[in-house]
Amino acid sequence: MNSKTVRLGSPRRGLRGVVVGAAVVAALLATTACQGDDQAAGPSTAAPTGSASAGGSTGSAVPSGSASTGGSTPETTAPTGDSGTGSAPTPTATGSGDSGETGGGNGTQYADCEADGLTTEVELQDERGETPRHFLLTVTNKAKTPCVLNDAPQVRLKAGNDAPIVETLGEPDSEPVVVEGGGKAYAGLYVFGNDEGGEAEYDQSDRFTATLVAGEGTELSGTLTFDLPDGLDTVSVDDAARVNGWAGTEGLAMRPITQL
Repeated sequence: MNSKTVRLGSPRRGLRGVVVGAAVVAALLATTACQGDDQAAGPSTAAPTGSASAGGSTGSAVPSGSASTGGSTPETTAPTGDSGTGSAPTPTATGSGDSGETGGGNGTQYADCEADGLTTEVELQDERGETPRHFLLTVTNKAKTPCVLNDAPQVRLKAGNDAPIVETLGEPDSEPVVVEGGGKAYAGLYVFGNDEGGEAEYDQSDRFTATLVAGEGTELSGTLTFDLPDGLDTVSVDDAARVNGWAGTEGLAMRPITQL
């Protein structure tokens, strides 16, 4: 019987192969471990709050007030003078001139009265048979909105702008008189002070005129004409004449005048 003998490789050669294979595996494992260590050490950390970040934004929000290189610098709000506010106060509208005044400067929210917006009336305050001396001048506001009369009217007892202006009785009230729509205002007038009898000739007047004064007292605002009451064609006038400034009631207008 023939028999085949199977030859096995050398034990030394097989051992060498095993050793080489193990070395290759160990090298691969070492390489993988090194890469894992590099990745573990590589992630960037977030920039701390308040620090500048270069080249772009990080995962953490940059607080206002910190500059970011390559980005825009946050705008800061300018101080307004009010503590605790971040915006300037809204300006309020103001009238021309002093606060609360109109363009006429009369100290109210209403415009000065115009001559063509007023009607006039004259009432004699003396008893029948007495020398006509005391008169009540009345104006009525024809408009629906209020208007303002200032100081005292510049009254003339004779025709023409060249006629002398009647002196004011004392200092006129500095407060303007607001005449409501359809309302009235008053001024008291004293025209004659001569008590001498006889045949003396005195100046005569058949009407009175009154020029309105603007708010600041430096301008005129139209002239009113006051015709004499029925039954009087003319009245005697002299330099004793006086006028009391505009008032809101008949009593305030006439009380000082009746004492003359």
